[in-house]
Amino acid sequence: MKNNMEERLPSYGGQALIEGVMMRGKRICAMAVRAPDKSIVVETEELGKIYQSRIAQLPFIRGLITLWDALALGIRALVFSANIQVPEGEKIEGKMLALTLVPSLLFAVAVFMLLPIGFAYLTERFLSWNAWQSNLLEGIVRLGLLLAYLAAIRGIADIRRVYMYHGAEHKTINAFEDDAELSVENVRPYSRQHPRCGTAFLLTVFVFSILLFSAIGPLPMLARITSRLLLLPLLASLAYEYIRFTGKIRNHSLAKILTTPNLWLQNMTTEEPDDDMLAIAIAAFNAMYTEEQRLVGEGSTNAP
Repeated sequence: MKNNMEERLPSYGGQALIEGVMMRGKRICAMAVRAPDKSIVVETEELGKIYQSRIAQLPFIRGLITLWDALALGIRALVFSANIQVPEGEKIEGKMLALTLVPSLLFAVAVFMLLPIGFAYLTERFLSWNAWQSNLLEGIVRLGLLLAYLAAIRGIADIRRVYMYHGAEHKTINAFEDDAELSVENVRPYSRQHPRCGTAFLLTVFVFSILLFSAIGPLPMLARITSRLLLLPLLASLAYEYIRFTGKIRNHSLAKILTTPNLWLQNMTTEEPDDDMLAIAIAAFNAMYTEEQRLVGEGSTNAP
């Protein structure tokens, strides 16, 4: 299993769900969710062919695909896990789904995009700051809002349970990458931090935005907002390549320095899981991995 480990490292990731975990491979994603009756509901689905295409291997382009994956697949998995927890007549779908997602999206845009831009623009206009200073302030304010938001929601009981599942997801992937047999006892000692975490991706985007936006000259408000939106795909691509690079050299001393901020932030977005949560994460990973092995013709007997 170790021989091809470096090739496989970027392929396996996941996401914490509501009382569950989603694991994603090259071809398959699997979701395992604890139902109210304490049973484990597992569902697998084959990913779109674009994930196996040559375009998905191209530097920078693959980052955009990953961003779409995080949005589309992640939201779909969250909705699946939420619907497991409610009675049949209360499923989140159609208009109810739109009413749930749209306000959340508007809130994120307002807080993390418009508010920092507006604050920086006012300092440039009324305090006679130059464009470099105000753009730098914009990025710092945006990063500060992210940290404040993560700290604020950490105290919510339901969010803490999601963070525990997040820790279970990381422990399971860390155990697999260490070639360990996936059992609750074996997975439990592993770290709940992982360098390829989505939290790391998000922090990297925010930090890179400080560097990139600080280099842009003075712009009117509308042009400033437009430039940020247009540059978002570039930021996502750069962040993905950076995370991929540090993941490949994860055992190098340089990587330990580069990933320290990302791993530190995961202390805010992960918690130590209990054994039931580890069992859920293992079930999701095994379902994904077994189905992937079947698709590539290797059989499921090689699954961890």
